[in-house]
Amino acid sequence: MPEKEYETVIGLEVHTELKTKTKIFCGCSTEFGGAPNSHTCPICLGLPGGLPKLNRQAVEFGIRAGIALNCKVNNVSLFDRKNYFYPDSALNYQISQFYQPIDTNGYLDINLADGTTKRIRINRAHLEADAGKLIHMGESVLSSEGTYVDYNRVSVPLLEIVTEPDMSSAEEAIAYVEGLREILSFVGVSDCKMEEGSIRVDVNISVREKGSNKLGVRAEIKNLNSLKHIVKAIEVEVNRHIDALENGTEILVQQTRTFDAEKGKTFAMREKVNAADYRYFPEPNIPPVIISEEWIESVRKCLPELPKERRQRMVQQYGLPIYDAEVLTSSREMSDYFDTVLEYYPDAKVISNWMMGELLKALNNTGQSINNCLVSAKMLADLLLMIEKGTINGKIAKTVLDEMMKSGKKAEIIVQEKGLLQVSDQSAVLEVVDEAIDANPKIVADYLAGKDKAIGALIGQIMQLSKGKANPQLANELLMKRLQELK
Repeated sequence: MPEKEYETVIGLEVHTELKTKTKIFCGCSTEFGGAPNSHTCPICLGLPGGLPKLNRQAVEFGIRAGIALNCKVNNVSLFDRKNYFYPDSALNYQISQFYQPIDTNGYLDINLADGTTKRIRINRAHLEADAGKLIHMGESVLSSEGTYVDYNRVSVPLLEIVTEPDMSSAEEAIAYVEGLREILSFVGVSDCKMEEGSIRVDVNISVREKGSNKLGVRAEIKNLNSLKHIVKAIEVEVNRHIDALENGTEILVQQTRTFDAEKGKTFAMREKVNAADYRYFPEPNIPPVIISEEWIESVRKCLPELPKERRQRMVQQYGLPIYDAEVLTSSREMSDYFDTVLEYYPDAKVISNWMMGELLKALNNTGQSINNCLVSAKMLADLLLMIEKGTINGKIAKTVLDEMMKSGKKAEIIVQEKGLLQVSDQSAVLEVVDEAIDANPKIVADYLAGKDKAIGALIGQIMQLSKGKANPQLANELLMKRLQELK
């Protein structure tokens, strides 16, 4: 156990790839997964004569994200050259924003496990060109014998979102990243696929004695692309700092480090430089970006309702439990689907139960996602209306939904083709009830002897004999009447 108490100070730099079709300064494709170096041109490769031309959609996405993150969207922003020499940089510099970024002074409120909310301040969000991808010939950068370079990712538009050092635990860092992913996905600026590198996180960590106002010397863990790795890297690095302080070997030099997931350790890559070391100066080939208030307002009007507001509406207006609301807002597509079903079917809780239960199960079984689901929101609403009207019962409806997911046919057509209409004719149901009683004398005897739970087994037999078509409520009523007659 450490002799003293310590507290952790964490700030995050989140790099998110913007969902444009072409790169930020040229017309090359941003599609993921192309053959190495196939999405390149003289401009993004930095060949002589290539001049950058700014992608307007990337700027608009920057505006959209800034508004959603409560930032001030600046009317004038500038691009600068960030000078560094590294194999993944075809230009030997990065076109970024340093002096006048597009967004400043925002915040994101995160929800913690104990039910509290914490505000994380966002210092800035700036546009920049992504670097290439280094493919190491070994298990990690430290053990590789050589490295290939794929420049497909060069000049893919990035929005780098930089927080203040407001977080003090891995839990808070994860809550922030999850909240950020949710918002960026909802407003449509990024697909937020961490596994494809659409979001990469740099974690800045320092440790100080509890109660101290002085920040410790920080280390930056680069390019973490999974929540699991973020948690482990923070845990490992915090322990490294505390061990150093406890052993009297105070950390004096800022470092950029890498996290080795296999070994569960961080390793120094280089000394972390300051802004002056990058020798920023204005990018001479890109004029100032002028963003009018009219442009900002037009983007604001087109923004969708954000996750937090949607959850509040679902709870307050429709009376859904908070758990339901959280599941239904797990993606914009999911919450849009719910809202559309609600236009045709009025019971929000019934919709929620079916979406969280049978629909999600069917999506998993068929490999579909909510945005390419063969069952449209209107089709699900029609299925629920058939249950409400007594055309089919809930059990049959599950079978029908499975068939809808496979064929894309409407519920009404499937019910007609397969003869699945619910049987509500009293004489027909009574015939099945009598058959079930005659075929199960022991279960009947158990019920008449006072074992009330035996009724469930008899209902099961009735539904089985009717192939699930018997009206359950009517079957229950008729069964109880017959059993009373046998007493």
